[in-house]
Amino acid sequence: MLPSYYQETLVEAGCDEAGRGCYAGPVFAAAVILPKNFKHPLLNDSKQVGEKQRLVLKEVIETNAIAWSVASIEVEEIDAINILKASFKAMHKAIGQLKLLPEFLLIDGNRFIAYPKIPHICIVKGDGKFASIAAASILAKTHRDAYMEKIHQQFPQYGWNRNKGYGTLEHRIGIEKNGLCIHHRKSFNILPSQMNIPF
Repeated sequence: MLPSYYQETLVEAGCDEAGRGCYAGPVFAAAVILPKNFKHPLLNDSKQVGEKQRLVLKEVIETNAIAWSVASIEVEEIDAINILKASFKAMHKAIGQLKLLPEFLLIDGNRFIAYPKIPHICIVKGDGKFASIAAASILAKTHRDAYMEKIHQQFPQYGWNRNKGYGTLEHRIGIEKNGLCIHHRKSFNILPSQMNIPF
């Protein structure tokens, strides 16, 4: 089981994002403060956990966390400021929404724009190393998946209920046949002529 904290003395929040590499939809981020003794045998990086288990973990995390928050940045802003900055902005937004202000941040990945007055550490593949980052990865992923399933109802031709906006063959064929819609990231150069990907 993943260790529940990086250090013992400060109130610690884990942060992660979901949907950075997608062709469509917002980028989501979550921040989670877990009890120091939190353990769960299923908890891991959201990419290593099946959909049903992620939904079980979502309920466990939201029930047992000291504080948790999920935030998103819309496609228009992703296109305006770029996806990396949008990911950091979503994390900042999630941290700012926490009902308890953390004293230390565990950030998944190798880069971050410092949050005012709160020290942080970046941990590569941290969602598979610390429970709070794994919990943030589960919440960001499950909340984003639910959003993509909702907008799939409006635009079923892209298969977002299955691919969640990632660039699968099904999604790329949908783009080739129907063009881009309002939820696509125009800055990602995802039209077939721009991608040079055989369809």
